[in-house]
Order: sequence, then C-alpha cells, then structure tokens
Amino acid sequence: MRRDRRGCPRYAPAVAFPRRLLNEGEEVILDLRPHWWFFVGPAALLLLTVVGLVAVAAVTGNDWALLAVGVLVLFALARLVIRYAKWTTTEFVVTTDRLILRSGVVSKRGIEIPLERVNTVFFSQRLRERLLRYGDLVVESGGERGRQVISDVPHPERVQSIIHSSIEDDEDRREGGRRERPAERADRESVLDQIDRLDQLRQRGVISQAEFDAKKAQLLERL
Repeated sequence: MRRDRRGCPRYAPAVAFPRRLLNEGEEVILDLRPHWWFFVGPAALLLLTVVGLVAVAAVTGNDWALLAVGVLVLFALARLVIRYAKWTTTEFVVTTDRLILRSGVVSKRGIEIPLERVNTVFFSQRLRERLLRYGDLVVESGGERGRQVISDVPHPERVQSIIHSSIEDDEDRREGGRRERPAERADRESVLDQIDRLDQLRQRGVISQAEFDAKKAQLLERL
C-alpha cells in the first residue's frame, strides 16, 4: 500500500476513477464505494423468499402458492440487482485537489468540493457501525452546499484522517507556489547588489551612463 509523505495510506481504487475527469496534475488518493452493509437488506429479503419457495414446494406443492412465492423471489432479486447498480454508481473520491461525490443509476448527481473550501470533516458511528467498521462522514464547507452527509463509508475515521492530510498537502502546495524559493531570493539579491555597485561606479565616473544601462539590462534579464 502506498503512503503519502505524512504516512497516511493511499488506496488504489478497485474501479479506477476516470482519468478524463481529472485536472492536469491531479491524482486520486481515495476511491470508495459504500460498505458491504449496503446490501444486507435486499440480500436478506432474497434469502427469505428463496427459503419460503423451497418450504412451499416441499410442504404443499401447490402451483398457485409456488407462483406467488416465485413472484416474491423475482421481486427480491430485482431489488438486489437495483441495489448493486446503485452501489457501482455511488462513488466518493478524494483527490489531491478536491472531494468528489457521484451517484445515480439513471439520473446522475455529482458534487465537487475543492479542498481549500473544506472547513470541517467529522464522522458518526452507532454501535453496530463501530463493530462493522463503517459510518457516516460529514463534510462542512463554504458555498451553497455547506454540509454534505455521506452514508455507509468504510473506515470513516481513517477516511477523515486522509482528507485532513490531503487538505494540509494542498495548503503546502499553494503556499509553496506563492513563496519565493531560497535560491531564487539569493539570485535576485545578488543581481540587485551588482546593480547597486555599478551605480556607484557610474557616479564616480568609472563607467559611462551607456555602459551602466547596458550592464543593468543584462542583469535584469536574469530575474
């Protein structure tokens, strides 16, 4: 498992987030689908209806009863298939630039929150969720959609830590882009010092104004 410079894991997604949707230089850190508990309700219903079908066939053998229970089995199977389709199209992604939430089988819904606008990230878990290691993640940010609740998130505490780490990395990158590097600062100061010395030579008559202007232009080109 890859880790970032702060030691937080970078998860390789099982189904990669489409690279065509990423910005230039942007990388996917985390790509999640809902926890497996997402399937428990429809799967339990399908199991019960199948057991019922077997019981009716073994006890009565009545065609109408079998037909009725068979319809229930098909209904439960359809619910499970729909739930799987919803699972595959529900995606929570953390990148080096933003948080992305996408969902929807027929109609699509997508939300993007730049990391620099995320104010708070916290999670909540009931007892069952703590035991099964999933829960709800809440993201508060500036803007129209100030609060987003993301349900059935696997390992929400770990995800919260990864988001915080990504926000800090994003702040470091943006601040680093605004700060002048030491080598650049030293070079700029060296050029200004040389121009100052040349100006002193010009004032003393050692070099002419034209020579001063020509040399100054060469030095300024280095900035």
